[in-house]
Amino acid sequence: MLSEVLAGATDISRQLRSRPSLLKPEDVAVIYNINDALSEEVARYYLQARQVPAENLIGVELPRHSKDVLSVAEFESLKNQIEAKLGDQQVLLVVWKTPFAVQCNSLTSALTLGLDLEQCKKTCDPGRDSPYFNSGSLRPWADHHIRLSMLLPITSVDAAKALIDRGTMSEFSLNEGNGYFLKTKDAARSRPREPFFPPDGTTVNSKRLTLHTLNQEALEKAQSVMFYFTGQAQVDYMLTNSYLPGAIADHLTSFGGTLTRSGQMPATRWLDAGVTGSYGTVTEPCNYWQKFPNPQIVMGHYLAGETLIESYWKSVKWPAQGLFVGEPLAKPYAKSAPLMMDQ
Repeated sequence: MLSEVLAGATDISRQLRSRPSLLKPEDVAVIYNINDALSEEVARYYLQARQVPAENLIGVELPRHSKDVLSVAEFESLKNQIEAKLGDQQVLLVVWKTPFAVQCNSLTSALTLGLDLEQCKKTCDPGRDSPYFNSGSLRPWADHHIRLSMLLPITSVDAAKALIDRGTMSEFSLNEGNGYFLKTKDAARSRPREPFFPPDGTTVNSKRLTLHTLNQEALEKAQSVMFYFTGQAQVDYMLTNSYLPGAIADHLTSFGGTLTRSGQMPATRWLDAGVTGSYGTVTEPCNYWQKFPNPQIVMGHYLAGETLIESYWKSVKWPAQGLFVGEPLAKPYAKSAPLMMDQ
C-alpha cells in the first residue's frame, strides 16, 4: 500500500513500484449515439487522436428523447448493442453527455460490473466490493472479465476535443507537478478521505512531483496541478489554476456525477477547467470513503505508469453509484526522471 510508503517519508521515489500500463489504443472500444451528430464527431476525433482502429467504433441507438437516467430495459438494449460488436477490448469509452445513469447506478459502473439493483433499495447502504479495487491486474478483461468504462462527456465539441488532446499530450513529457489534498471546513465531505492524504511536503523526485496537504477551502492561482482532491459541494477558483495534461481532480459530494440539473457542482466542471479525469456519484451515496476515489490508491497506480482509467477504477471500493469521466488512456507517469545519487 502507498500508505506504508508515505509513512514518515519525504522523497518516496525509491519505494514506488513501476508497473507500466499494457493498454493500447486497440484495447479501446469507442461508443457513440447514432442519433447525435456531436457524439459521432467527437468519437471519430478520438479515433484519430489516439489511433484507435476504425473497427473499434461502435454506433448505438439511444432513446431519441434526451434522458439522464436509463431504465433497466433501455440499459439492456444498450448493452446488447455494444456486446454484439465487441471483440476482446479492455476499455469502453462512451462519448456523450447524457444518459449518465441507470436507475441508481452510474452508467460506467453498470457497463463494467453490471447493474447492482440491491444498492437502489437504499442508496445510503454500504456497497458491493469491486473485484478490481487496488488490483495488480494490467489486463482487466483477461484477469477479471470486466471492461473498464469511462464517459467522455460533451459539454461542447471544442471542450471535448481539448480534453482528448490533453490526454494525448500527457505522455510526451514529464513535467514538474503538484498534488493538492485539501482539508476543508465541510467536515462531512472532507473528513472521510483525510486519512488517505499524504504528509505535507512529501516529494516524488523520480516523477518531479510535490504533494501538499493543506487546511483551506480552495486552491487559487495554483500552478502545474496534477492531483487535486477535496470535499465540498462547490469548488471555487478552479479556473484560476493551471492543470497539467493528465491531471486528476474530484470533490467528494453527493451528486457530482449528476451532470445536469443538480444544485451541486458536476464533475464536468473540472474537465472544463482543464483537468483530464474526474469522478462523481449519480445518487445519494452518503459519505462512505469506499464510494469515492482513495487518493493513495489513485496516486500509487498512476505514478507506477498505469493509465488514468486503470488508476481511477482501482481506487474505488464500492463504485456502483460512481461515474468516471475523462480521457482514459492518459498516462503522464509512464516515464521517470533520473534520480540523483545520495550525497
